[in-house]
Amino acid sequence: RVLGAGPAPAPAPAPAPAPAPGGLLRWDEVPPDFVECFILSGYRRRPDSLRQCLATLLQPTNETLNFWTHFVPLLLFLARFARLLLLGGGGRPGQPPPRALAPALLPLWCYASGVLLTLAVSCAAHLCSCLAPRRRAALFYLDYASISYYGFASTLAYHHYLLPGLRLLDAAALDPLVQARLGWRVDCARLLAAYRALVLPVGFALAVACTVACCRSRSARCAHPFALRTFVFALPLSMACPIALEGLLFDLRLRDPALLARFVRRYLWLGLAAFFNVSKLPERAWPGRFDIVGHSHQLFHVFTALGIYEQVCYVEDALGRSLDTAAPTLPGTVGYMALLALCLGLVVRRFLAGSDPVAKRD
Repeated sequence: RVLGAGPAPAPAPAPAPAPAPGGLLRWDEVPPDFVECFILSGYRRRPDSLRQCLATLLQPTNETLNFWTHFVPLLLFLARFARLLLLGGGGRPGQPPPRALAPALLPLWCYASGVLLTLAVSCAAHLCSCLAPRRRAALFYLDYASISYYGFASTLAYHHYLLPGLRLLDAAALDPLVQARLGWRVDCARLLAAYRALVLPVGFALAVACTVACCRSRSARCAHPFALRTFVFALPLSMACPIALEGLLFDLRLRDPALLARFVRRYLWLGLAAFFNVSKLPERAWPGRFDIVGHSHQLFHVFTALGIYEQVCYVEDALGRSLDTAAPTLPGTVGYMALLALCLGLVVRRFLAGSDPVAKRD
């Protein structure tokens, strides 16, 4: 200040942040581990019961559409699987529908349980995400486990319904192709037999490993949890590589254009879901503008649901073609899924017992 001009005026106080509407909270009014990246308002007050959580489902909070973007697909897929499994909608035209517990439908029951479970657990996690930190963490651990469960259920459905119809896994078709392309005389029968024997055990191990990695990502030591979880969730998608190779090597466009179109659209939707989940757009560019409607996690939910829809459609089509040849066993389908559920439950229990999760969710 200028000498002799008297004391300098006190600096003007910083303007207080605008209160969130409807009795909701801003990001600086909730615990740090409850704050979502670039979401500034719309946080719920911590409720005392599940009933109070349910009361927020029609309020404009930053979790409302996270719930509804998976709850509506859950109801739609529930109706679709009920038609396929209970009302006989999965049979071939002009033929009597298979019994609900026919061996050929066992992989579809497992696949349906994966789809419905992952959507239901996601809804529960978002509905109750404002509960105490330990309960919140338990729900998101279960969310990660349910995604791994769904991934393995998809592999099981592919193994029984889609892979048997691929020329890529037929040695009589693959041997001439390898010889023509590479000039090698190779007996592919053994390699293909090994692949068929290993695809389910490898998928099982991958599901458990992915759950462990995602649960670890909730540790405060994890610098990039969103990117890590997106990468980990993408790993089980590699089990569908034979379908992609079939399209490249055996002209799937001519033999089954519907399968190829749905397969490509599925991975387009999943690619968009991964983009929004990692980039945190549009809220990263305009913080506060998309707190209630349109933020990245809602878009992530929408595109994952679209990806599941395309998958359900081509699994249903493949089921109609494979009813005469598929011979799944109870231990090889339901037994696998029950063992996986037990292993994933032990993983969740281990992390709940020995960790103090503070990282943000996906």
